[in-house]
Amino acid sequence: MSGARRLLLAGGIALALWGMGYGLWYAVFAEHQALEEIGASLSTAFSGAAQRDAAQSGAALLRYKESKYIYDRQVDVHSHWIGLAMVLIVVGICFDKVSFFKRTKLWLAVGFLAGACLFPLGVLFQVYDHGPLPRILAITGSALEIASLCLITLGLARSQSSISRS
Repeated sequence: MSGARRLLLAGGIALALWGMGYGLWYAVFAEHQALEEIGASLSTAFSGAAQRDAAQSGAALLRYKESKYIYDRQVDVHSHWIGLAMVLIVVGICFDKVSFFKRTKLWLAVGFLAGACLFPLGVLFQVYDHGPLPRILAITGSALEIASLCLITLGLARSQSSISRS
């Protein structure tokens, strides 16, 4: 088994455990409070609207928007880490069939793993910072994922074409 394959498999398992651990932490310590805030802000918004209090309703809808934004990011992070971990593992299983030099395959594996870690991390940081840095981090991670997958696909296609020629 090559070092690149081991990196993808071990990295995928570690990332899956990390994502599940994060999801467990979020479910136990933060999700119920977030859902309570979402429900309370919607209730206040509807109550304000029924009383024709536009200011109260508007403020409550802004609280709902911010609470829902944070909740969505937290859930996205957990699911993205686990989903990308599964892709790392599946790709790792057949990675030795990629037709590139060992060093190139190792760099592909590093880029793929780095992207799988950075993309959700950038999404998570968007909860705390609405500036450009977290978005740049998420975009960089997703670009690493896309580029790595394209190159891995090319390497698999090269491997298949060399098999069919022989």
